[in-house]
Amino acid sequence: MNAPQPVSRYSQEFDLPVRGDTITADRYITREWMELENKHLWPKVWHLGGMLADLAEPGDVIRHNLGKESVIMVRQEDGAVRAFYNTCPHRGNRLILGEVASVPRITCGYHAWQFDLDGTLVKVQDPDDFAGGDPCGKVRLAELRCETWGPFVWWCMDDDVKPLLEWLEPYPERLKGYQLENWVRVLNVSADCEFNWKIIRDNFNESYHLPTIHPELATFINDGLPTTLFEMYPSGHNAMWMVGHQATTRVDYESGDVPPGLYEAAEAWGIDPKAYRGRTSAIREAVIEAKRRLGPSRGYHNYATMTDQQLVDYFHCTMFPNVTLTMSPEQCQILRTEPHPTDPEKCVFQHWCLYPPIEGMTEVMTPVGPAPFRQDAIQRHSTYGDGVSLGFVADQDLSIGTSQQQGLNSRGFKGCILPNQEKRVQRFHELLNDYVLGKD
Repeated sequence: MNAPQPVSRYSQEFDLPVRGDTITADRYITREWMELENKHLWPKVWHLGGMLADLAEPGDVIRHNLGKESVIMVRQEDGAVRAFYNTCPHRGNRLILGEVASVPRITCGYHAWQFDLDGTLVKVQDPDDFAGGDPCGKVRLAELRCETWGPFVWWCMDDDVKPLLEWLEPYPERLKGYQLENWVRVLNVSADCEFNWKIIRDNFNESYHLPTIHPELATFINDGLPTTLFEMYPSGHNAMWMVGHQATTRVDYESGDVPPGLYEAAEAWGIDPKAYRGRTSAIREAVIEAKRRLGPSRGYHNYATMTDQQLVDYFHCTMFPNVTLTMSPEQCQILRTEPHPTDPEKCVFQHWCLYPPIEGMTEVMTPVGPAPFRQDAIQRHSTYGDGVSLGFVADQDLSIGTSQQQGLNSRGFKGCILPNQEKRVQRFHELLNDYVLGKD
């Protein structure tokens, strides 16, 4: 008798092979692996630096710290955005200490060296006291590549990495219908965590944990394996399309009443949930029709450029190596983990939520509660476990981080044993191996 084949919905177009490399514990716990990442991984990828909304005027600056590195992005007089290492060429002092700033010149707080917005040194103390003469006009801040996509600004340390839009393929095209360019980041929260940055990356590369960690989602997001579409792109990124406005097929919600969550989602668009008893899956199509009909009058003009799937489903994009973007028609979530500067068993978790501008909208519901509709209306940094929420679902994801980190330190852990649906986890680590172990 033939053994049953694993059930999965890997896209035929984007189902790439994996080698089966053992996912070892050392990558989560050792300083040696951390140093290899610092040398071979982080300099070779594009980094999400911040929001273009923070760079509205010439002299506006964003600072982004990554591990021990720090980068500043600066709006230029001609409207361009340039990125520089956040270090003074005089004696290495950091130039910008806050996350955002607005300055006429970039000025070092140690000896008052001043740089124009384009990074050129323009003023020093005692300019004639240098063996090579006045350094002004000759010395420049060390510059990095800087590009933009959507409402975001990105930077990269390596000149050989593909241009940003090629690096991000196929997301710029696949997400075009949402019109992200003018969405507003309302929620900007982060936390120090007691686990390696890759633990949450693994978590976001699979949906196997949803019934256990996020059972509440199952009443309005179908986490059933046969209905979920997984994709793995040649660029190295992965994605998952999950059916929304439909209860999970893991439980029989179809024959009874419309469950909570789905019930409220239907009511929000003028649909009577009671009329769908015994056929709850039909609500999804009813919501599509209602959004098409009522969306413009409610200010959702961006619905016109979205597909039916985008109107009701969830597109979960795991961008290699450490950024996740989850799209729904009314919210974009950015979830990122970044390495601790010195400890491989710690990381920084960041959660942003963006919302489209809707006529008359003054308040939005964020994962941590209502907030005014404005840039960074909720902004805070905390330590995970101190009682400050990073969002209900994000809190659930982080809840397994510390205990998994502890378990990975055990001599009893010999390497991951993965079902077929966690193939994206396998691929993430094989790509990581190629970066970190491939070449010295």
